[in-house]
Amino acid sequence: MADNDSAQTRRRRRGGRSAPPAPVDFTLVTDDTALRDVVEALVTEPRYALDTEFHRERTYWPRVALIQIAWPGGLVLVDPLAVDVSPLAKVFRGEGLAVLHAAAQDLEVLEIACGAVPARLFDTQIAAGFLGLSSPSLASLHERYLGVRLPKASRLTDWLDRPLRPAQLDYAAADVARLLELHDRLSAELAERGRTTWAETEFELLRTRERGPRAPEDAWSRIKESRHLRGTAISIARSVAAWRERRAAELDQPTRFVLSDMAV
Repeated sequence: MADNDSAQTRRRRRGGRSAPPAPVDFTLVTDDTALRDVVEALVTEPRYALDTEFHRERTYWPRVALIQIAWPGGLVLVDPLAVDVSPLAKVFRGEGLAVLHAAAQDLEVLEIACGAVPARLFDTQIAAGFLGLSSPSLASLHERYLGVRLPKASRLTDWLDRPLRPAQLDYAAADVARLLELHDRLSAELAERGRTTWAETEFELLRTRERGPRAPEDAWSRIKESRHLRGTAISIARSVAAWRERRAAELDQPTRFVLSDMAV
């Protein structure tokens, strides 16, 4: 079976056309009872695919707008604007393996919204990195390994707007619909190359990394204009930028709303 999978993957890498994704069935969860049923179904699952949509254009802290979860028995889109999502912490603290792509920001969002992050993690982007792919997108991995094109999202999408449009829901569902298949492919290739332990170490470092406000003392270095400063000007910029970072976190506003980069 592994040899057949490798041959299929090689054929796709040589430029075979990717098919559009098949329609995905999903359930939109908007009440506590439905979410409770989802939690009870998931706590016994050995693994599940997980993703979030969030918005932070007008806030310091990211605001979760949708949580997508898929497992062999179903696919749900949980609306955190309609239901308290904290019960999902029971799933995250369980023994199931959470499969995500580029999970860093999702983990931040989930910790804020649910009070927990998954106890076990597999990040498909990190896994692909250990296979020689440099920061691949989820779409590129679908095309490479599954021969499928994911639907594209508009850059102007505001996931906090309600009601969500059918195209938004389809996009969100597609992101997790075949993530477990990707997990199978990537896990097999990691094992074949003897790199599973490397990847697992990196997954755990990401999972346990401290999350919270960005370090105020480093805020000045993220301002493009600061690279031209010298002497006393650097000290002043460092102090003002640190104050701005703390104030933005307190007010839950983007730093630029508190004070512009040029003003710093």
